[in-house]
Amino acid sequence: MGDVAEDETSFYSNAEGYWRDVSPTVDGMLGGYGCISNIDINGSKLFLHKFLGDGDGGTGTGTGTGTGTGCALDCGAGIGRISKRLLLPLFRTVDLVDVTQEFLDKAKTYLEEDSKRVGHYFCSGLQDFVPERGRYDVIWIQWVIGHLTDAHLVEFLRRCQEALRPNGLILIKDNMSHEGVVPDEVDSSVCRELPIVRDLVSRAGLRIVHEEQQLDFPKEIFQVHTLALR
Repeated sequence: MGDVAEDETSFYSNAEGYWRDVSPTVDGMLGGYGCISNIDINGSKLFLHKFLGDGDGGTGTGTGTGTGTGCALDCGAGIGRISKRLLLPLFRTVDLVDVTQEFLDKAKTYLEEDSKRVGHYFCSGLQDFVPERGRYDVIWIQWVIGHLTDAHLVEFLRRCQEALRPNGLILIKDNMSHEGVVPDEVDSSVCRELPIVRDLVSRAGLRIVHEEQQLDFPKEIFQVHTLALR
């Protein structure tokens, strides 16, 4: 067991070290692929709108049972790229959580006027983060699940479920490998294939209510899928 604990410790500490050296810019957040930010945000916006208010994603359709727009959580938020372009335009309050304090400090200026509507900036790895019970309408988890072990991802998703308001929604948007689990030694992460992610979601006691592949990304990068969970 000692080896496992040691490997796990270095898995997390190496990732923290990697991100400490990354430039606090959109290009830095996207690993040099800043050019895909608009495509990414627009795809996410179309996906999310299916669920908000009386959206047609099997949640509302005029019945008032859609996902609320009070408060969202941006997980692995970095400098707030997703908060600025996607979440703050749609939600009254947004909280940010990231493992790198420098990114959160940068977010306070990057978000400009909208920073007034940020509730909290949490500096924490998601493996340790406990979101407030019953606080969030939407928990957005993008390009960060690869930094969690399987067990920690399952546990984190369970905590997220408890942090949702009625009709709340967890969204995972991330790279999916073609087969198995692909490690990345550079940033100390893994990329899982979609069936593995689905299985981990199920283990957390959640169900996938909608799923889409992000289109129009460069061919050389992993496929990216968005999963809406309840």
